[in-house]
Amino acid sequence: MKKFLEEFKNFASSGNIFDLALGVIIGGAFATVVESLSKDIIGDFIAALGGAPDLGELVVQFNGGQIHVGNFLGAVINFLILAFVLFMMVKVIMKYKLANFRAQGSRECPYCREFVAVDAIKCKHCTSDLKAKIDGDEGADER
Repeated sequence: MKKFLEEFKNFASSGNIFDLALGVIIGGAFATVVESLSKDIIGDFIAALGGAPDLGELVVQFNGGQIHVGNFLGAVINFLILAFVLFMMVKVIMKYKLANFRAQGSRECPYCREFVAVDAIKCKHCTSDLKAKIDGDEGADER
């Protein structure tokens, strides 16, 4: 039991768990902001265009019945905003990681355009022979 508690203490005090907790907290706060933007600003604007006081009350009449489309539109708007922001964040992170990867001594494979170590003699992605390219022999087999 003592070993288990020690392992748990090491796990809980590791940096990764704190990074994860911070990410969850910030993500929850950000989702609240996006939901408010979606509901209170964009949703109310769309509702005003549709003649309803609230997006949740936006209803379409169809064959004598009502289709409540307002809540669905609000959820779609919320999803699109979150997806766009996450996409932009991933693009920035990947650009940083790629720049960091290049700075660590990598180069682009001339055949598949993936990044490999500067001193690699074979591409780990397409398995092309890079030895000739390292030695400066441009007469290597082109694919």
